[in-house]
Amino acid sequence: MRDVAGFLRSGASLTAMTAALCALPSLVQAQDTDQPTEVIVTGTRTTGLKAVDSPAPIQLVDSNALKRVGAPDLAAALSQSVPSFNVQSFGSDMANQTLSARLRGLSPNHTLVLVNGKRRHGTSNLAVLGGSFQGGAAADLSFIPVASIDHIEVLTDGAAAQYGTDAIAGVINIIQKKNDSGGTIALTGGQYFDGGGKTGDISFNIGLAPTPKSFLNLTYESKYHGYSDRGAADPRAANYPILATAPGYPYLNHIQGDGMQRLNVMAYNYGYQINDTWDLYSFGTYGRKAAASLENWRTPDKLPALYPLGFNPREADHEADYSATLGISGMIGKWGLDLATTYGEDDMDLSNYSTGNISLYKDTGFTPTAFYVGSFKGTQETTTLDLTRSFEVGMAEPLNLALGVEHRHETYGITQGDPASNYKEGAQAFPGFAATDAGSHSRNNDGVYADVSMKPIEPLLVDVAVRYEDYSDFGSTTVGKVTARYDFSPAVAVRGTISTGFRAPTMAEEYYSATNVSPTSAFVQLPPNSNAAKLLGVDGLKPEKSTNYSLGLVLHPTAKLSMTVDAYQIDIDDRIIGSGSIYGSGAPAGVPNLSEVTAAIEANGNVLDSSVASTGVNMFLNGADTTTKGVDVVLSYPTSFGHFGHVDWSLSGTYVSTEVKKYLDASSLLPAALLFDSTVTTRLEKQSPTTRVIGSALWKIKKLTVSLKETYYSKTSSVTLGPKSGTPFVSEVEPAILTDLDISYRLPKGLGVSIGANNLFNHYPEKINPGLMAEYEALGYSTAVSQYQSYSPFGFNGGYYYAKLTYSF
Repeated sequence: MRDVAGFLRSGASLTAMTAALCALPSLVQAQDTDQPTEVIVTGTRTTGLKAVDSPAPIQLVDSNALKRVGAPDLAAALSQSVPSFNVQSFGSDMANQTLSARLRGLSPNHTLVLVNGKRRHGTSNLAVLGGSFQGGAAADLSFIPVASIDHIEVLTDGAAAQYGTDAIAGVINIIQKKNDSGGTIALTGGQYFDGGGKTGDISFNIGLAPTPKSFLNLTYESKYHGYSDRGAADPRAANYPILATAPGYPYLNHIQGDGMQRLNVMAYNYGYQINDTWDLYSFGTYGRKAAASLENWRTPDKLPALYPLGFNPREADHEADYSATLGISGMIGKWGLDLATTYGEDDMDLSNYSTGNISLYKDTGFTPTAFYVGSFKGTQETTTLDLTRSFEVGMAEPLNLALGVEHRHETYGITQGDPASNYKEGAQAFPGFAATDAGSHSRNNDGVYADVSMKPIEPLLVDVAVRYEDYSDFGSTTVGKVTARYDFSPAVAVRGTISTGFRAPTMAEEYYSATNVSPTSAFVQLPPNSNAAKLLGVDGLKPEKSTNYSLGLVLHPTAKLSMTVDAYQIDIDDRIIGSGSIYGSGAPAGVPNLSEVTAAIEANGNVLDSSVASTGVNMFLNGADTTTKGVDVVLSYPTSFGHFGHVDWSLSGTYVSTEVKKYLDASSLLPAALLFDSTVTTRLEKQSPTTRVIGSALWKIKKLTVSLKETYYSKTSSVTLGPKSGTPFVSEVEPAILTDLDISYRLPKGLGVSIGANNLFNHYPEKINPGLMAEYEALGYSTAVSQYQSYSPFGFNGGYYYAKLTYSF
């Protein structure tokens, strides 16, 4: 078994580097501009189309905007430029090591991520526990280094008919650099104002020309991010006089905070011009991550012989994630052809250390303190053939026809943990995966599409797409999309879309199985496709179906001022969501205990800790029909102040609201009223801000660049049932405005320095409802430690400051 603690020591060098870098004040490359490439490749099969002329809403984010963010993380950087893109600030258990992101208020699984136009594989680490990001298993953006990116195209429109039936919320297309010369080296260091979260990052990008007709762009990044802790005192500590002199007493539980990560990732982008007609290309990434997160503190009476002062278990993973694409493009007569194959894989070896198996110790007098608890593995192999051709048919412009086929093979598997990790109730905090949890699954998906783009008259652009897909486990479907844009004048245009979508469940949603434990509860995540689920009347998942409507206005009232306003509505039927807690024992007042739940747990082969107060199951189900409505606004205006420099002003905002139209019964035994209480409703409707506005000013004067951003978040809230009373307690995070500041200066000989802060004024969210906290404390529950709402849209760590040093060559 691997040394599950040793990888923490591997972060020591970067920690030391961080401390040094915090004393240093990245400028972007001198040759960069602040305007992203205008010609787009996302949302259209027509070549040469500019973003300003797009019939669908496209937001472009250039490499400079990504670099002017303190934390060297792609998802966080993208969130600061696209208001409708919200990043998870904290995840429970293993989800704290793979944070997710959502577009237009929907699930992370509703957004398709592309790299250079090719589908990116998802993570194998499913976000299991409750919250607005529950069920997320989308692409992990942390494995794509920021330094490798030229720009990003964000399509905020349904695109299932164009790219695949899961592109319901939109598409994020990451375009890599193609530089064949020059490069940058960047060093970053930072941490939170109030301690913790120490971050060190070094990245290297270089462009090469291996032959006169080829380019090779290479990127390497190494990053370390340390723990943070914003938890309250643990009320259980007062019950043990021996702890009075323990270090940190009574703050002995460190579960509310960032996990630790050490990440090394490489990226390449290669192109070779075979002749005047054909090009060969390849690109990919390879990354390794070692991560850990602290779990609930166990009291001294749990394993006194080994841990007389109690212990903080740690969940850890060693992860390998890689992807590679090989393709060829060119012309056959008048037809353009693009043939490519992409393979992606994500492997996670999971460990649990600084812990023990209590039952094993009682029965044998021995327990390991570190366990191999199993592994996740997900793969995706995609082969696509795309054909395009223009036809002169007497319209204002030639008609563009695109045809394509796609074959996709996916696998997902869980490996059993070592015997000690799953003996009886298993290791504390993370029981190992049992034989009934383990398994390997696969499916195929074949698709074919046609896309026609035309201009019947000069002001009118119409794009019609249809796609047929056949899943080996869910059957076939056909989806379509009609998009149109009409330009009344160079200053005014309208655009709109009607499209349909069909999302098959991810394989993790279908087959994930594990036991989730705390000091007071043990719940089995029951696979909806399992025989145990059938005992509760659940017979697997079925696909979601969606309809997307949008209507937008494009304005250019002056030569400098541009503005877009796009309203949309997304209806999803049979939406896959996580159920509330279904109790077998220890339910709060007013909630039933079901003997069938206990029988299903036993049938699934799970043995639960007999000392916990409550037990039960959770499942992913086709649980609701929802409607999401929203409006996106983007406005930009440049101003010249002569000798005092140039300012680019921008204002972008989003309003999005999700409403549950109705909940769906899972079976006669599990009616909707039992499965989906007010806590589930608030996850879907209230835990994300309905309004988010980003106002920014980018001032450039000679060698100085100052970036100032103000971000507004509207109120968010949640409902939590009191563990004893069953009272629905409402907790709220009030509206907030956060300030981000970045000051950069270009030095001679390609050097640049930058200092800045995110959340400059160190704003924290409101704490959890005092009545709920009082109930936790009275019962002596460890949950009293988590004093801040984990769903806070701007986190609960406070401000973050950083310094960067870059060298461009």
